[in-house]
Amino acid sequence: MLKLYNYHRSAYGRIVVIILTEKALNCEYEEIDPFAGNLSSQYLKLHPFKRVPVLKHNDLVLYETRAITEYLEEQFPNPTLMPTDIVGRARVRQIVAMIDNYGYLPLVWQVYVESIEKQSTEEGPDSEILQEGLLNSARFLGAIEELASGGKFLVGNAYSLADAHLIPMIDCFTVTKQGRAMLPDYPKLSQWWSSIRKRDSTVTSRPKY
Repeated sequence: MLKLYNYHRSAYGRIVVIILTEKALNCEYEEIDPFAGNLSSQYLKLHPFKRVPVLKHNDLVLYETRAITEYLEEQFPNPTLMPTDIVGRARVRQIVAMIDNYGYLPLVWQVYVESIEKQSTEEGPDSEILQEGLLNSARFLGAIEELASGGKFLVGNAYSLADAHLIPMIDCFTVTKQGRAMLPDYPKLSQWWSSIRKRDSTVTSRPKY
């Protein structure tokens, strides 16, 4: 039995939903809002750092998205979401690590949140954070552009964990006018996004922004 604890607007939670969809796995779902401030003691036993997602599979409890997605890949290997060659697998892991370390913060928090989420708040967007985010996003996108295979998928000729991990970040980024204007500067990523955004798992997992 699989159960996913997730917040419907979580970029990282969406990655897990995408992979569950790609693998056609049935999964019970429980909505958890990590920003609500009233998380139950029961949930804190599952995730002591008060975040999402958490995956429960029988007696196993996993948090940290990368651990969850690699577990799902190994536990449910069909269809495979990792290349068969060692170089391809290394490239997927490299891209996923780059997303975590250099992509998520600027694309989602510094650009999307500042441009969209804070528009309706009393404090409003912080232009310095936004500009820093755009600069850092350009650096990240340039690095991914160099590594991308070109075409429908980031690594090789098949869908992989790299695609699933990048989709929510690019989707948030291109909700903003700045992100939409910037992405065409990266031809391989633009071609990838124009195709991957129409994939069923991308469409059905997409929250309302």
